[in-house]
Parts: sequence; structure tokens; C-alpha cells
Amino acid sequence: MERLILPAAAWRTRPGLPELCDVLGAARGETRYVGGAVRDTLLGIDVADVDLATRHTPEDVIDLLARARIKAVPTGLAHGTITAVLADGAPIEVTTLRRDTATDGRHATVAFTDDWREDAARRDFTINALYADPASGEIFDYFGGLDDLAARRVRFIGDPLQRIAEDHLRILRFFRFHARFGDAPDAAGLDACTQRANDLMALSRERISAEFLKLLVAPNAVATLALMIARGILLPVLPEIDDSGVSRLARVAAAEMHAELAPDPLRRLAAVLPRDPVIGENVGARLKLSNAQRKRIVSALTDPTDSPHPLAYRLGRDGALDRWLLTVEDAADAVRGAREIVAWEIPRFPLTGGALVQRGVNKGPDVARLLKQIEDRWVAETFPDAARANAIADEAVAQWRSSTSIA
Repeated sequence: MERLILPAAAWRTRPGLPELCDVLGAARGETRYVGGAVRDTLLGIDVADVDLATRHTPEDVIDLLARARIKAVPTGLAHGTITAVLADGAPIEVTTLRRDTATDGRHATVAFTDDWREDAARRDFTINALYADPASGEIFDYFGGLDDLAARRVRFIGDPLQRIAEDHLRILRFFRFHARFGDAPDAAGLDACTQRANDLMALSRERISAEFLKLLVAPNAVATLALMIARGILLPVLPEIDDSGVSRLARVAAAEMHAELAPDPLRRLAAVLPRDPVIGENVGARLKLSNAQRKRIVSALTDPTDSPHPLAYRLGRDGALDRWLLTVEDAADAVRGAREIVAWEIPRFPLTGGALVQRGVNKGPDVARLLKQIEDRWVAETFPDAARANAIADEAVAQWRSSTSIA
């Protein structure tokens, strides 16, 4: 059988990576590239993270790196992972070959091994269990991952039900990888995920959130979400999302593409939810989003009251894009407004409370109230220059004096 060789790629000559592979005995078959870097290179996709699998124990990896004066961080020592930090600061995860000895659907207890096939067998999908020799580029495929990659098929290694029982997050990972790489879904995997959807309730909400947000920005997110809704996958953890959410996601994703915006996970999460800030707050809290993320979701689900420029001024660029794209249903108007928001240089309000105090306004509530009135008028007049802003302030202060003297 003809050997398949990993194509040349810029990441393979990243400063310090060849030396790291040499230190870890790649030339003797002790260390290989694994997973996403191999998969994405074969697909012609840019590689972000590089992972290495090695026969060396974690302690030996630390010792070898120390002798080579390569910084080592024990990021996952119990599971055999050491992060090697290259000279340019790039982190490379180095993980000892392992096999699962016990699983509970959330965590695994592992034992180290020197058997490449054993290590591959514990991975989730065939397309993620591809290895490559750093020196020769020879690819090692133990479970038909190359054929699945060619067919754009995400397929569990072994029995899908067993793999899901080992780690319930694999349900969401199945759909996330399908949204990124898949064509027709693997029937056995799809049926297993459908059957075990309730297992998602046992997962931490942080794990669900991280996986779901990645899914929403994948190239085939819309069709994949529709499939998940049809199969009832999200009912146990995100019952608020239904077919109308799929339609909104499709509209927002199309607008992002035509406006040349990068897919935004928080914007897309807001898009799939009903247009209700209370629901947005509840879902954000359930998914353990940060306060800033939850506020952004709530703001996105609030009805707009302004055109693009006032929205950008009051909400910032991301907040304005969120609210505009989620509420403007006409495709051309949505794209036009988004481009305006992106291109516009958001001005600063040229006045402060001190300027009003200098005009004789009493410090305290009067200053804050007047400043807000002046700013609102300045926005309504489409952000005129400082001279006009000062004229607006003079008029407001004159009215304030008049009303104060009458009182």
C-alpha cells in the first residue's frame, strides 16, 4: 500500500518545532504530530494549534525539555499532557500515549502506553486520530480516518453509544465537527447522539457553552443546528432554541458574510434565542457566560431605537452590529447598515460636566441631567462639530436658568 505523506505546511517549520521534535525522539519513532494539525493540513486549512503524541512518560518529557532548555508547563500532568513553549512563545501540547481505564461520562482515568493504536482507539472521531511522522511526513491511520476525511464524514471510532457513554460532550462535538467538516451525517453516530441526548444534562454548563459557541461559527452551522433541532438534541439543555432560531441564524450568518464580518459566536447565540432579553439573561446565566457576555446577549435581544450611527455611538461597534443584524430583516438593509457601522469612526462627545459648571450650572443632578439632554440633542443632530455642541450647551443652560429663576 502506497504511503501517504503529509503535505508541506508553514507550521511544520515554525521556529523551535523541528528542534522540539528532535529532542522528543521523532527520528526514532517516539513522537508524532497528531489530530487537528494533520487533519487540517490534509484539508488545506490553516493550522492554529499543533499537538504532539509521544511514547515518553510525562516525567521523561519534562526531563528531556529541561535538558534542552525548552520551557515545560505541566498543564495536564494527570492525563499526560505537558505544554512545551517554543522560543517565540507558541505553546505545543505534548501528550503521552494513553488508554482509558475508567470513564464516567465527564472525566476519564488513563494509563500510559507505548502503543499508537491504543492511543488512537481512545480518541473520539476517526478524522481526529491521524498521526504523522515529523521527519518523513508519513501518515498513520488506524481507523479509516483518511477515507472519512475524503468523504467529509464525521464518524465515531468504535461503537458510538460506548464513546458517548465515556464522554457525553462527544454528542456536541459530533455536531460541531459535522458543522465544520461534514457532508452527509454518519447515520450510526447521528442515531446514537439522538438516543443519548439527555446525557448532556450531566455535563458542566461551561463545557456545553464552549462547544456550542464553537459550533455556531462553523461553516455549516445553520444546517447542523436544523438537524439538531429535528433530532431533539438541545431540548435537555437549551429548550428555548427552535426552528425560528435556525431561521434567524441563517439570516444573521448571511448578513455577516455579505458584510464581510467574521462570524461572531455571541451574536449568533443571541440570534438563535427568542427575542426576549429575559430569556437571554437566563440562558447566559445557565451557560455560565461572563457578566460582559451576558450583558451583550441581553443588549442584542433588545429592540433597536436608532439608526446605525447612533447605535454604534451608544452601544459600541459590536453591540451595534449585534442589535442591527438581529432586528433588521431586510437583507440589503442589514448589510448596508452593518457596513456603515464598521466604516464609521465613532466620535467622542466634545463636552463634559465641567463645561456646564463653568457656565454656572450647580454641581450635582442638574449637571448630569443637562449633559444628558445636550448629548441626546447632539446625537439627534448627527454628531456636529464642537462649535455646534457648545452652541447646544449654551441654549440648554439658558433654558435651565430660565426655568430655575421661574421656580
